[in-house]
Amino acid sequence: MAIFKKSQKILGSKLFIALDIGTEEIKALICSAEGDRGRILGVGKHKQRLGDMSSGAVTDIGAVINNCNEAIRKAEKMAGVSSDQLIMGIAGELVKGSTTTISYTRREPDTKIDLSELKNIVHKVQWKAFDEVRSELAFETGYNEIDIKLVNAAIVDVRIDGYKVSNPLGFQGKEVTISIFNAFAPLVHYGSLQTIAAELDLDLIAITAGPYALARCLGNEDGGNLSAIFIDIGGGTTDIAVVNNGSVEGTKMFTLGGRTFTKRLANALSISFEDAEKIKLAYSNEKLEKQSQRIVREAMKSDCDVWLSGVALTLAEIENLDTIPSKIYLCGGGSQLPEIKEVLDSREWIQQLPFPKKPSITFLEPKMISNLTDETKLLKTPIDVPSLALANIGLEYVGEEQILAKLLKKVVRLMQI
Repeated sequence: MAIFKKSQKILGSKLFIALDIGTEEIKALICSAEGDRGRILGVGKHKQRLGDMSSGAVTDIGAVINNCNEAIRKAEKMAGVSSDQLIMGIAGELVKGSTTTISYTRREPDTKIDLSELKNIVHKVQWKAFDEVRSELAFETGYNEIDIKLVNAAIVDVRIDGYKVSNPLGFQGKEVTISIFNAFAPLVHYGSLQTIAAELDLDLIAITAGPYALARCLGNEDGGNLSAIFIDIGGGTTDIAVVNNGSVEGTKMFTLGGRTFTKRLANALSISFEDAEKIKLAYSNEKLEKQSQRIVREAMKSDCDVWLSGVALTLAEIENLDTIPSKIYLCGGGSQLPEIKEVLDSREWIQQLPFPKKPSITFLEPKMISNLTDETKLLKTPIDVPSLALANIGLEYVGEEQILAKLLKKVVRLMQI
């Protein structure tokens, strides 16, 4: 039996586990952080049963804990090392995120901004953003405000008198404008992940919204001013994030993922869910004969049209979008169905939304996440991107924190008491 060193550092690096709890499968990555870059040392995957998760939410905590343990054990065995630091992703229809932009007018614009004033500004902005978004989500979901928890918060843009800065300390100016992304989830959903982390006996560094991690995975693409839509089609949900000029505008999810397509196929062919899943995968990989391919295509088409309606509706609901970015990045297991790209390429739905031009559709590949090196050589397809995006966000949590992130974390701690 291998004995793994339970250590935070190996040759000057910090180790952590990125745990992606999907409806269909749990993926665990053992990651080594070296500054702002990282290496994937081990990968572990474990299939979930049909009753373990539903629409991205945990329905059997005990079973999911066992599945997580198996995935982590496999990853540790491959890596030859282990860590007790954990980053988890959260998904599901009721996980919602949005960016709130608030301006603060300084009384003495000629004085330089110091740490005390900056802390005060961040505090006021975040509390206002928190109140606005939480009450809005309580109204949308029907949950009481007290039952909605802040999952993660991040400062995505700072401007002083319209001038973009990364660190406001030492600057003069009258108006400080800060944009903060907040993701929320119902307490029952958020609490289940905390329970899982506790039962795994790991130190939970952060829970982050999956679509937010995805939206940040391309780093400095377009010089940090990327505008794009990220769509992750998982087993139970489709997660959407919109990035505008480098800032995450909003994240939303709806309950239609790969399992919906599989169920449709199972009904159409009168076969079991497991057999339908195998046929769907063979179809996606172009391994079916022509006659079978035609039958499967017919079954998939109507669900893909419904799925597209969900995408259009979700994009229309994201606030403050005068125009919608015309780059679409696809990932996740469900994105492999040929009809998904086909329906996104159709003109009808585009005309209902404020696209400046016909969107270009690109599959997100692991190699596009430039901050990470996959030493296992096992993460090769768009299916693996959500897990890598989570690991990429993990680099921020285990690395040296920027001054703004530190201040925001302190404010968030007060909110979560």
